[in-house]
Amino acid sequence: MTGLGWARRGLAAEGAGWMWPLAALIVSLFLASCTAPREAAPPARPAAPLPAMFREPSIVATRSPIECVAYARGVSGIEIRGDAWTWWDQAKGRYRRGAAPAPGAVMVFKRYNGSPGHVAVVTRVVGERLIVVDHADWLNDGRIHKDIPVADVSERGDWSAVRVWYIPGRQWGVRAYQTYGFVYPNAGVTAGR
Repeated sequence: MTGLGWARRGLAAEGAGWMWPLAALIVSLFLASCTAPREAAPPARPAAPLPAMFREPSIVATRSPIECVAYARGVSGIEIRGDAWTWWDQAKGRYRRGAAPAPGAVMVFKRYNGSPGHVAVVTRVVGERLIVVDHADWLNDGRIHKDIPVADVSERGDWSAVRVWYIPGRQWGVRAYQTYGFVYPNAGVTAGR
């Protein structure tokens, strides 16, 4: 007997002739997977060059994890506590709020899929629709992210939707995050949105 004839005859002899087609299929699939050329993996997205106007973004490890609200409060001096998404309403009547970024202002992100929102401190305004922020606990890592570019991708140019630079991939993040606006550090009456 040649090939798998012995197995076929043995299965038929035991009354398991129905198993032969199944066994043949399994063996042929196994052998085909060994010899068939594999599709090449799609190429990784190339790293996007960071515009020359930016410093190289960095992630700074801390002794213990820090949340975005504690970091923003400490850097900006805005004395608001609680989940990040609540900062917008808590600032009403205590701090000025608005749609224009300014150094020292805190950008307040809305909740996303049940998240507690996020806050980031503006360190530099680069252009009409481009800023740089420092923030902590981005992507739930408990570390500080410094010199991070953020782009306004809202239709009206009002900073209600932004994309954040993704350091590990050296590219703009895929998701557009919704924001409430900016809370300015000097206490006073609410202005703007």
